[in-house]
Amino acid sequence: MRKVYAGLFSSLDGVVQAPNEWQPAFDDEMGAALSRMLDEQDAVLLGRVTFTEWAGYWPTSTDEPFASWINSTPKYVASTTLDSVDQWSNSTLIKGSLADFVNDLRRQPGGTIGVGGSPSLVRSLFHQGLLDELTLMISPVVAGGGRKRLFADDAPQTQLELVEAKPTSSGALIATYRPVR
Repeated sequence: MRKVYAGLFSSLDGVVQAPNEWQPAFDDEMGAALSRMLDEQDAVLLGRVTFTEWAGYWPTSTDEPFASWINSTPKYVASTTLDSVDQWSNSTLIKGSLADFVNDLRRQPGGTIGVGGSPSLVRSLFHQGLLDELTLMISPVVAGGGRKRLFADDAPQTQLELVEAKPTSSGALIATYRPVR
């Protein structure tokens, strides 16, 4: 069965929204970790916000090699407000239950299913027991209030096991976790 993996940039205080506004550095080790994740993926789950932002940029971008990869990879968009995702090739709008769709996708042949950005989607997949691995690239910064954190203050206690942790040259920590089931 295919696995669902997510990778997010995080601050020390758990902020995952808009890392371009608070992340002090993007180093070679982060780039290598992202490349490894992408090399295993042949499908991407996106939430509405990330899809809308990315669909306005990546189809015409020359930022290689990610532009070629994301434009040619099948993208599945979780949204209850979008009517269509036809503006970006290889995109499919998930209709019906997210859990049913993801479970069906996991049973199909293929590689890893990644989650692109989309912290709300990551949180939903996590709480539904559909996320197999979570990699956080934790920057040595407190992003502060007014931004979304990965988990709400009232999130249920859930245990994870540390799979790997590597410090980077910029002082970030790349930590990979699996939910304990």
